[in-house]
Amino acid sequence: MTDMNSILEPGMLVRHPQRPDWGTGQVQSNIGGRITVNFREEGKVVIDGTRVELIPLLDP
Repeated sequence: MTDMNSILEPGMLVRHPQRPDWGTGQVQSNIGGRITVNFREEGKVVIDGTRVELIPLLDP
């Protein structure tokens, strides 16, 4: 797995690869591999970046 999560910064939009029902999320923080994301349909979730590689939306 490549470490695409390391490029995620607050304000960036992402999707969770196993949870498309959560919709688009906005990164709140990315500290030490723990990524806090506010998803449209799920709310605020803390993701372990070593286990899940979020999909950045470069052109939403």
